[in-house]
Amino acid sequence: MKLGLDRVEAVLAALGHPERRVPALHVAGTNGKGSTCAVAEACLRAGGYRTGLYTSPHLVRVNERIRVGGEEIPDGLLGQRVLEVLQRAPSAAHALTFFEFGTVVAFWHFAQERVDVAVVEVGLGGRLDATRACRAEVTAVSAISFDHEAQLGNTLHAIAGEKAGIFRQGVPAVASRQLPEAEARLREVASGVGAQLLLEREGFRLEPAADGGYTFHGVERACGGLRPSLHGPHQVQNAALALAALEQLGQRGFPLTQEALRAGVAAARWPGRMERLLDRPELWVDGAHNPGGVEALAAAVRQVLPGRPLQLVFGVLGDKAWPVMVERLFPLAAGLHLAQVESPRALAPDAPGLLEAAHRAGHRPAVHRSVAAAVEAALARAGEDGAVLACGSLVLVGEIQSWLRAGRPRAGGLGSVS
Repeated sequence: MKLGLDRVEAVLAALGHPERRVPALHVAGTNGKGSTCAVAEACLRAGGYRTGLYTSPHLVRVNERIRVGGEEIPDGLLGQRVLEVLQRAPSAAHALTFFEFGTVVAFWHFAQERVDVAVVEVGLGGRLDATRACRAEVTAVSAISFDHEAQLGNTLHAIAGEKAGIFRQGVPAVASRQLPEAEARLREVASGVGAQLLLEREGFRLEPAADGGYTFHGVERACGGLRPSLHGPHQVQNAALALAALEQLGQRGFPLTQEALRAGVAAARWPGRMERLLDRPELWVDGAHNPGGVEALAAAVRQVLPGRPLQLVFGVLGDKAWPVMVERLFPLAAGLHLAQVESPRALAPDAPGLLEAAHRAGHRPAVHRSVAAAVEAALARAGEDGAVLACGSLVLVGEIQSWLRAGRPRAGGLGSVS
């Protein structure tokens, strides 16, 4: 991981600046930026635009990161695009990080495919992120909280400043409702660079309607009959941000009808975020991996699975703020399964601090040497009418998706401790 724009800009210049050929909606934030991108792209596609979508990280296949018209880039075409970049800019092979190279390939691909508009998710921060090179027509910032403090700073003021680094002079900016310290910093940066900033509840809002759907109130118009497909109260906020960004994008040459907005909000999909993968018993997965994301997940559980006895599968990376995460998650569970995630950064499921937190929450956890084993045990314990939630890391979610796609091969490594 190396933050900075010089390397990417040099390679893009060697390619003839493909990023300048594609207008973009650029989205930063700690939590919710991927969901915001998914909703915005679905609406644009429903409106008849040829869309590009660049997101990270991937869950199973790197192809997930680069999409045109809602479809992942095929293996053969991905290989072709990589070769085209390397032939025109040989320095990219050694000068760029993995994320930087992927970003360049995405911009090159979008230009070759002649997309009308791209939705681009920031990888980390914003000010020095490789995606900052995109030609932003509108910028958006989702909920800001603590994550990646080593790179972005250990205060909300510092983190928000890095996220607001995507703001540009004369380019409209929209932002979700924020904690006061983060909001103040967003306002300060926007004012300093000359970007008009619209904040949720001031410039836009999404409210429940009598028909069970939602109504979006923007700067210039309202749109009713919206029924978000993504689960949880936080996804209402993310949809509001996407719709606010699209309203601004409409004033920059990409108008959308209310029918397109309704269709896109209803059709948006974002894997690994309060997503149901199995029925009877239900298996839900969520990739929340920081305190803010876990707080949103807890609210979603209360809304989507109210009163259900929940078997919780938990696996986490050791460099995350897991002590705060488990204090919020473990009390939600009727049964607890701690899993070994396949990553060198993984926290061992029998780590003393993790077991102590489980005991404080009243659990005698089962400890498993694989995520698949943990999920199988949790499904068995839940019974046909029960529910399982697997969470703690996007790596864990990706493992579960791969395991299901492989037909749920038998998992070994079951065990339990008191």
